[in-house]
Amino acid sequence: MNHLLQSQLQSYASSGLYPLHMPGHKRRVVPAPGLPAGWDMTEVPGVDDLHDADGILADAMARTAALWGAKRTWYLVNGSTCGILAAIRAAVVSSGRTAVICARNCHKSVYHAIELNRLTAHWLVPPVDPAFGIYGSITPAMVADALRACPDAAAVILTSPTYEGVLSDLAAIAALCHAANVPLIVDEAHGAHYLPLAAAHGWQGGAIAAGADVIIQSPHKTLPSLTQTALLHWNSSFIPPQELERQLDVFETSSPSYPLMASLDGCTGLLAEHGDAWFAAWRARLQRFSGAVRPLRRLRVLCHGMDDVSAHPGFFAHDSGKILVNGTVAGLTGPALAELLRRDWQFETEMSCGANVLAMTSPCDEETALDRFAAALLVIDAAAAQNAPLPASAQVLPTPGPAACSIAQALFAPHTALPLQHAVGRTSAEYVWAYPPGVPLLAPGEVITPEFIAACTALAACGTHLHHTGLGGGSTLDVLP
Repeated sequence: MNHLLQSQLQSYASSGLYPLHMPGHKRRVVPAPGLPAGWDMTEVPGVDDLHDADGILADAMARTAALWGAKRTWYLVNGSTCGILAAIRAAVVSSGRTAVICARNCHKSVYHAIELNRLTAHWLVPPVDPAFGIYGSITPAMVADALRACPDAAAVILTSPTYEGVLSDLAAIAALCHAANVPLIVDEAHGAHYLPLAAAHGWQGGAIAAGADVIIQSPHKTLPSLTQTALLHWNSSFIPPQELERQLDVFETSSPSYPLMASLDGCTGLLAEHGDAWFAAWRARLQRFSGAVRPLRRLRVLCHGMDDVSAHPGFFAHDSGKILVNGTVAGLTGPALAELLRRDWQFETEMSCGANVLAMTSPCDEETALDRFAAALLVIDAAAAQNAPLPASAQVLPTPGPAACSIAQALFAPHTALPLQHAVGRTSAEYVWAYPPGVPLLAPGEVITPEFIAACTALAACGTHLHHTGLGGGSTLDVLP
């Protein structure tokens, strides 16, 4: 019962019907070894249509909605990005409003939605945690102030948990939003594991349980599902489901991948059968890891070992499934630490930026993987005894400059390119971000500050590559005249 959609696709493929239709491989020529071409379909009778589902796909999505506790769920094969674009567009169209209240640490897809809809953004800037140089939580007080200042917002848009695992108090924030008749959209791409059966094992505070209106998740990040798979959950009385569906028609491919949709259905089935045991084992592995790294003296692991969430007053809570290691005291940049883990210990980590390395865990990890990871950190920590600490600038996250105009106004206005050091005080006409995680350090329309230039210099010195959307490739910045 774990793979209902795949089984039905395989049954159809064995029916004897010859495919005088797409895809061109005709279920005969496999493009690369191991690909499931034998049950890769298009929308023919018997296998349903994602954009007008009333058969096996409708049943599959209903099973997923029930497991996650949503009123309705859509499968996404363009990643969380298409769900975010559709959700924000649906909120704007439904309300007729042209402003949003948005966390400044949102993924670039949120910025692209603001750009495409030519919205005015009222930014919520989380506090920066001084020890790890990452953004903290958005507080209910910040949201309450923003709703008073912008009562005609089409939506409040937050990311929780963040890329590094920081959660906000979504229940309190949702209550504030709904009292103001404003929907709450949550990018929970890194929190697909916050479903009801995980709550007993410590994963609490997810967006669905908190009452958010639209929640976008990427099961491929932390659950057994293929890359690019995502879910859009709906629980709203403010945004009609029909408008969400219409916007998904706009932003999601009209040729959705059946193997990807079967992956989402299979993930649902596996979690329904094994989820409780999997989450219990995951929690046990994380607790064992946390105990094992307590002797660390130079490397610091966020909310693990000797570090605790109480040491981070800017956090509401933290997802311990994200293991963020900081090398400042050990004299190791994030890229240098990642290279040690790769070269000497055969661990490929998720991200290195500034002085941090991020390791992502899931219920699918090998039983001893985190034990071996802890052992590696202990050896690296001891070997770093004579290293000089990194300068404090290695983990400074720059405070965004004030917005001089909207993102769309800045992008579509005439602009010129200036060397970075000469761009201070000018208004940006491009994005700058480290990817991953794809959160802009600089957005179009923002005034370029000395702090931003200093952060770029410090990150480059640590070996962190910054992506610029302008044509200068990082040597210049596109600015307004």
